[in-house]
Amino acid sequence: MPRSAFTPAAAQRQLVLKLAACGTSVAEICALVTGARGRPVTEETLRRHFAQELTEGAVRANSNVAQSLYNKATGGDTIAAIFWLKCRAHWKETAQAVEVTGANGGPLRVQSMSDAELETIVTRGRQSHQFRRLR
Repeated sequence: MPRSAFTPAAAQRQLVLKLAACGTSVAEICALVTGARGRPVTEETLRRHFAQELTEGAVRANSNVAQSLYNKATGGDTIAAIFWLKCRAHWKETAQAVEVTGANGGPLRVQSMSDAELETIVTRGRQSHQFRRLR
């Protein structure tokens, strides 16, 4: 018996539009859209018959959220304004520079030491720390 051609209903078009707007995957939408025999449609069928709804749903959702964010940003919401400017105007926060100097602002003194010498210093530091905690 040959398959009957799929004909989308208006209610199915609305459903796909809403689900696409919410970010529902195509595979999940397929499970909710059924053909004449009550079986879920394939991804190929969904994409062929609902291409407009899949695209339009995502665009509408992004547009609505962007409009809401824009309204908050221009209405005085500082966080929304900063977020908008970072995303749309490419604003960045620059890292703070940290200068390291030696004693009294002089140059750093660099000293080479063996692993054993370093381990001795670390051990003394740990012992000193433990001694202070016990007091």
